[in-house]
Amino acid sequence: MSKMPSSTSNFSGLDCLATGTVLLDAEDRIQYVNPAAETLLGVSGALLVGGAVDQVFERSPELLTAIRAARSEQETVIEYELDVTLSGHPPIRVGCSVSPLEKPPHAVLVELRAIDPHLRIARLEQARLQQEANRELLRNLAHEIKNPLGGIRGAAQLLEHELPRESLREYTQVIIKESDRLQSLMERLLTPHRMPHYGAVNIHEVLERVRSLILAETPSVSLRRDYDASLPAIRADAEQLIQAVLNIARNAVQAIPGSGHGHGQGEIVFRTRVARQVMLESRRYCLGMRVEIIDNGPGVPENIREQIFYPLVSGREGGSGLGLAVAQTLIAQNHGTIDCESRPGHTVFSIFLPLPA
Repeated sequence: MSKMPSSTSNFSGLDCLATGTVLLDAEDRIQYVNPAAETLLGVSGALLVGGAVDQVFERSPELLTAIRAARSEQETVIEYELDVTLSGHPPIRVGCSVSPLEKPPHAVLVELRAIDPHLRIARLEQARLQQEANRELLRNLAHEIKNPLGGIRGAAQLLEHELPRESLREYTQVIIKESDRLQSLMERLLTPHRMPHYGAVNIHEVLERVRSLILAETPSVSLRRDYDASLPAIRADAEQLIQAVLNIARNAVQAIPGSGHGHGQGEIVFRTRVARQVMLESRRYCLGMRVEIIDNGPGVPENIREQIFYPLVSGREGGSGLGLAVAQTLIAQNHGTIDCESRPGHTVFSIFLPLPA
């Protein structure tokens, strides 16, 4: 490996930039880190210079993908939101651009900018309000549909007893079964709105309960744990959290091809971490909890990524589109939020909950 140039003599012009800047040489080794990048990443540049980028940022697959794309396509690659994680540090949400350079030859310039938390919070809040409006509309619609269903079912049963031939009862059975299916759908639309019963909850007991249920339903799926055992108990409704996590985990199982037939290579990871400076319900918490449900399925279809928490939106044929909408309502009732990031082979649903002060 060639000797790294001195940052002060060769790249001092980049020291004044407010944007975090990391320069890679032709071998994808870190050649320079400016002070803004040191502050953003929370690490001294001296510890990074000379390191291979795929080792230093091994826990940041989206960043590595952007770097490879910029090299192969020889054009700037822009990512508006991704997580950058250094070993021993919490993930940082950033926007980045990766640009191939002519000088030094075959070098790549990585620019990192912290995502404005206020913009992200505003976007999440706007989405939450829109989803709540949609749920209110569907609740009203569900009440209107539910009322006549009982009458339709009862009339079909009475008609069935009056039919002269057994073969004709096939038609009344269709009416009865479809009425029952719609009744079940309406109940699911109306169910998640009971008042929560708060108490001390160990989040890992919640995850273990869900894990046992998922493995009983789908033994072919590998379900791996990655827990931060130091997380304290939180004040929440345990049953609501179990149902919310179960809905997300089942959604992940159903997204993995072949998972229901005993021959899939599906893996789901339950991960817990401390989240710092989180904004929940327009209130900032110094410490929060981040619960991640990660799967290696094909990812959320791009055309519905912005609507996946809306009721009746599903990327799966035959899906009701209620599981994630219900999960979001239950988490909101426990003062938390859900976020989703997805690409083929890696989908992460993140639940953020406040930790006690």
